[in-house]
Amino acid sequence: MNYQEINAKTIDQWIEEGWEWGKPITHETFEQARKGIWDVYLTPTKAVPHEWFGGLAGKKLLGLASGGGQQIPIFSALGAACTVLDYSEKQVESERMVAEREGYPVRVIRGDMTKRLPFQDGEFDVIFHPVSNCYVEEVKPIFQECYRVLKPGGILLCGLDNGINFLVSDDERQIVNTLPFNPLKNPEQMKQLTDTDSGVQFSHTMEEQIGGQLEAGFVLTHLYEDTNGEGYLHECGIPSFLATRAVKPETTFVK
Repeated sequence: MNYQEINAKTIDQWIEEGWEWGKPITHETFEQARKGIWDVYLTPTKAVPHEWFGGLAGKKLLGLASGGGQQIPIFSALGAACTVLDYSEKQVESERMVAEREGYPVRVIRGDMTKRLPFQDGEFDVIFHPVSNCYVEEVKPIFQECYRVLKPGGILLCGLDNGINFLVSDDERQIVNTLPFNPLKNPEQMKQLTDTDSGVQFSHTMEEQIGGQLEAGFVLTHLYEDTNGEGYLHECGIPSFLATRAVKPETTFVK
C-alpha cells in the first residue's frame, strides 16, 4: 500500500473506535442549522466566523477532505450546493447516510486530494478544507488545485497544523523530534507513528502552507490560531493549529 491507502484505512479504524471527527451530526443539529443556528470547525476548538463565508445560499461548495457528515450537512442546510471529496470510505458513507436521512442532494466522491482534483476550472465558490494536509507529503500542489477549481472571487478556508505536535512526546512535556517530520524519509519517525496507530503524517512549515497559498495566487484575508483543545500544550496556551481565509482575486495580475 502507498501511504495514502494506509491513511484511509487508519481513519476508517479510528471511526470504528469513535473518533470525534467521524461522528455525523444529529437530525436536531441539522434542523438548528436550517434555522440559522450553526457552527463549523476548521481546527479543534474555535468555530469559523460566519462572516468568513458570506451568504451560502445558492453557492457551490467543495468540502475537501471534509467527509464524515459534520460540516457538509450544515452547509447544505444553509442552501449551498455541496460536493465532498474524502479518501476514507467510512467518512464517505457517513455523508451519504446523513444526506439520505435529511433529504438533501450532495455529490460524494471518494478520492485522493494529492491527485488532480476531478473538477472543472472555476467550478466552486467556496472550498472548506479542515486540518488534513498533515496526512500528505506535499501541500503546495493542493493549493494550486484549489486555486484552479475556484471561481474568481472564490474563498478558500483551511485548517493547518503548525508542526508543534510533531516535536513533542506523547505527554507533550518533552521535545523528542526534529523537523521536518517526514516518516517516508525517517524510519524512526515511521516507527513512532506505527507504534501508536497514527497513520502516516507529515509536518509542514508556514512557508509551505501560507506561502503555498500565496504562490498559488491567493490573497490572504484572515487567520486565527487554535490549540489541541486538551493536553499539556493546551494547558500552557500553546497554539498548534491555525485557520486561514484566502480569496482568489477577481483579476489575475501578471507576475
